[in-house]
Formats: sequence, C-alpha cells, structure tokens
Amino acid sequence: MAKVSVGLRGWRFDEDEIFTDDGELKPLDEIPEEPRERLVRLVGLVEEPCDVCYLDHGEAEVHRCNQAQIVYGEPNGEVLLCPEHEPDLIYWYREAGGSEYAGDVEFGDRFHEWVAAGNAAPDGYGSVEHVEEDPEGLPDLPDQQEIQERVEANFEGDRIDILELAGVKDGDGDGDGGEGDDKLTEEDLADSGVDLGTDYPSNR
Repeated sequence: MAKVSVGLRGWRFDEDEIFTDDGELKPLDEIPEEPRERLVRLVGLVEEPCDVCYLDHGEAEVHRCNQAQIVYGEPNGEVLLCPEHEPDLIYWYREAGGSEYAGDVEFGDRFHEWVAAGNAAPDGYGSVEHVEEDPEGLPDLPDQQEIQERVEANFEGDRIDILELAGVKDGDGDGDGGEGDDKLTEEDLADSGVDLGTDYPSNR
C-alpha cells in the first residue's frame, strides 16, 4: 500500500484510502475519519507561512516568511515549516523534549514556545530526507470552497434552536415563532451564559 503526501510533506496517507482507481480524490464520506480530518485541515494550511519564519518576522512582515512546505503534529496542533527551519523541529523533538508531546494537540504550542524563547537547532544539524517518487502525478488538493461544498452536500444534522439554548420559551407555548413568542432580550442573553462580546481564539 503506497503512502503519499498531499499539499504539504509530512502527513502521509494510504493512497487507496483517499484516491480512486482513476487517481481522483474520493468523496469525503468514502474516506476514513482520520485521513479525512487531515485532508480537510490541509486545505487551510497549504498557503500558510512557516511557523518559525512567522515567529521571527511577525504579521507586519509576513511577506518575508517562507511558505510552509512541511507539516508535523496532529490537526489543530500542527507545526508548519519551510525546509530551512525543519531542523529546528527535528532537534526540538529529538534533543529538547519534544517527543513528549508526540500525538498531543499541545505539540505545536510547545514547539512555538521553545522557538519564541530563542531556541534553535545548532548550525548544521541534520534534517529529514523526503522522498517524492512522483509529486506531479498526484491530483491537486481541492480548495476550501470545494471541500466546504462536499461537506455540506452530505451533512444531515439536527436543527438547533438558538432561543431554546438561551433558555427563552415561546410566549404562546406552541413553539411556532408567532407573534406571541418572547423576544430575546439582553437580560435573557446575559442569563444564558453566552458572551457574544468575548474575543475567542481562532486557529489558522
């Protein structure tokens, strides 16, 4: 069973799990859960900058960052790297305790903290040799819009009643949203525990 990388090197997929016999990406609902999660995550990562470059230059000079070519870690806890900075991750993992976080979503945060503290691999520290047998032979990864359309096309979820979640009941008791229904007031929202003014952290 051949292993392939898609979009970025690092995450490896069983070719027959994600591609059809014709070399096309399978429908998402035909791909096992773990590789499907990684593929969907990759869509949002393929044009991101290298994490180490970004920590060096910041958002104001993001144009100076190399585009990431390599990904390590778990989805939503991954590290993105350019070839120049891959040795930093390898050194941290092998020599500075990074292996403790293997398989953990804290993997990325811990590495970023190590880099932000001024650490780096010694000059000349070896990297990983990536073997690409036929990178041009793989189909392109779908873009974010196509992935979203594929997800929505097969989504059969329950409708969520926001008013019910907020603890607000229909004024007329029939739940039909008619004229007798209570309005959602600021006081109701405060009592519900939902804070719409909070700046929640977001991933890439």
